[in-house]
Amino acid sequence: MEILQKIWDMTAFAQTDGSWSFLIMIAIACVILYLGIVKKYEPLLLIPIGMGVLLANFPGGGMGVAQATSEGYVTLPDGTQEVIWDMPLHKIAHDLGLMNFIYYMCIKTGFIPPIIFMGVGALTDFGPMLRNLRLSIFGAGAQFGIFAVLLAALAMGFTPQEAASLGIIGGADGPTAIFTTIQLAPQLLGPIAIAAYSYMALVPVIIPLVVKLLCTKKELMINMKEQDKKFPDAVEIKNLRVLKILFPICVTIIVALLVPTAVSLVGMLMFGNLLKELGSITGRLFDAASNAIMNIATIFLGLSVGATMTSEAFLNLQTIGIVVGGFLAFALSIAAGICMVKVFNLFAKKKVNPLVGATGLSAVPMASRVANEISTKYDPKNHVLNYCMASNISGVIGSAVAAGVLISFLK
Repeated sequence: MEILQKIWDMTAFAQTDGSWSFLIMIAIACVILYLGIVKKYEPLLLIPIGMGVLLANFPGGGMGVAQATSEGYVTLPDGTQEVIWDMPLHKIAHDLGLMNFIYYMCIKTGFIPPIIFMGVGALTDFGPMLRNLRLSIFGAGAQFGIFAVLLAALAMGFTPQEAASLGIIGGADGPTAIFTTIQLAPQLLGPIAIAAYSYMALVPVIIPLVVKLLCTKKELMINMKEQDKKFPDAVEIKNLRVLKILFPICVTIIVALLVPTAVSLVGMLMFGNLLKELGSITGRLFDAASNAIMNIATIFLGLSVGATMTSEAFLNLQTIGIVVGGFLAFALSIAAGICMVKVFNLFAKKKVNPLVGATGLSAVPMASRVANEISTKYDPKNHVLNYCMASNISGVIGSAVAAGVLISFLK
């Protein structure tokens, strides 16, 4: 009987303390894994996050992230409390486990999000935006959802820092949401990161829904190539390669001067892009930034962010408010971009397809691909991908700048 008792005590069931809420979290982890594996919605992100959620919620496993209080205190397994910033990394690994070691070394310090931005920059071609620079303004307009939900969250009782972290989900940029939340409301990192990446994964569902509600068939059939033929641009780019090299340098300087708090994101984004545009002279660096470093950072980010989603941190009314608010921020950003195009078309001779405004998010290039699929359903010859990429890419820069502004005002 003693042996049987020890076998029972060894299992996770014996360590539940009468609460079976961990089963709900395991079910949520399975849903996230289903979306990544079966539906193939952002699998490189959702699969590590789903596994992180799964690992963190087995009682006795010690894989959940122990969130520090506002004063920096964490509770150790023996019940004592220590200030996390006074603990060396080897002690965090020994006392709190692997996930806490990764989280406090890579995520809490703000190290991983800029590294991922570097990889995103290396994988991004700014050419479509530079060739259609006037369309980039719609990427700025789509940031409306961030500030609209921020105000709504304040009215609901969230603190300004929590409201800003919730609103930034509307930028549809996971690393930016994580970076902002780490700076302003680290206790909400788990649910905000999950909401941000989940809605990014659901772009193929959300964009068509908002477009169907706001756009007419006539508007969606606006052919951008025909508009270019009728109203050609007065300025022609003669040397695009030089412009693509100068662009990341100039943007970094401007952002660093105007919004220094955003330079860690925007600067790394532009650095990665510069490595790409310089070609063979930085080929090895480009390959590292866009492959090995990016992949390692994504693994650590996904697992550790998922591990913050323990039942204690996730199953509460505040988390439900974050999930609902995140969806509203996302949908409002899409709607604001569409409405901005509609207003623009009232006064401009050269019309713009509203799908360009719908892609003013940071979900590159998925949002543009979804918009192009919608366009070709109405007219198989009406490809708007390159035009949508202009606002889509500018949305990446816009959301990072918006995050810098919020951090400057609220930190």
